[in-house]
Amino acid sequence: MQGAASRWAMTERGAHALRRDTASLQVGASRLQVRGGVVEAEFDEVSVPWPRRLRGRVRIEPEADALSPLALDAHGRHRWSALVPRGRVTVELDAPRCAWSGSGYLDHNAGEEPLEDAFERWQWSRLTGAREVRLQYDVVRRDGSRAAWAFALDAAGRGGPAELLADAPLPATRWGLERRLRGAPSASRLVRTLEDGPFYARSQVATRLDGEPLEGVHESLSLSRFRRPWVQALLPFRMPRRG
Repeated sequence: MQGAASRWAMTERGAHALRRDTASLQVGASRLQVRGGVVEAEFDEVSVPWPRRLRGRVRIEPEADALSPLALDAHGRHRWSALVPRGRVTVELDAPRCAWSGSGYLDHNAGEEPLEDAFERWQWSRLTGAREVRLQYDVVRRDGSRAAWAFALDAAGRGGPAELLADAPLPATRWGLERRLRGAPSASRLVRTLEDGPFYARSQVATRLDGEPLEGVHESLSLSRFRRPWVQALLPFRMPRRG
């Protein structure tokens, strides 16, 4: 969350806190489930580094079918799935008290080894315009090879693979992380930084496509930075472990 009541929670828990079946996943006091095709999340966490309650509900109604899983590495050990590439999202928080609704998205990463063993870094973005939604993924693998993909969906939720746009640099983060966005080089810009960490940044960005303005979320991840001992020493302050 961003703003006056900004709070962050990302707690790692042991196997004893995990419950799951074909339609739900529960970790501690937080739960994700699918009912009637609608994704519903309920969470009750404590934020860090300042302990404050973060409790509420998120509802995602799909407006497009899931995209086929994509292998991010040459061996198929890491896969990315856009489960809800386009959806209607409703957020209701009890702590802090606030609410929001609008266009949203849900994806999923799965792998058979640690991400840092396969990748050096990646850039990801989801951009929304009046006519379409674009998903874009660029990876640099540990062996030095590169790969990039783009997907586009129209207002009715139809679509699939799309042509890659030009690669435009954005300002680096305060921690020196590179940020690049595929879009019109002369119109691609950073709107604001939502999360700024030693190895990860999430940002609000904007660009244009065929004269149409697009705005959305951008992610920059450095797994080479993540591996460094000083970063590992900082992780418990942002990602505490319980059990």
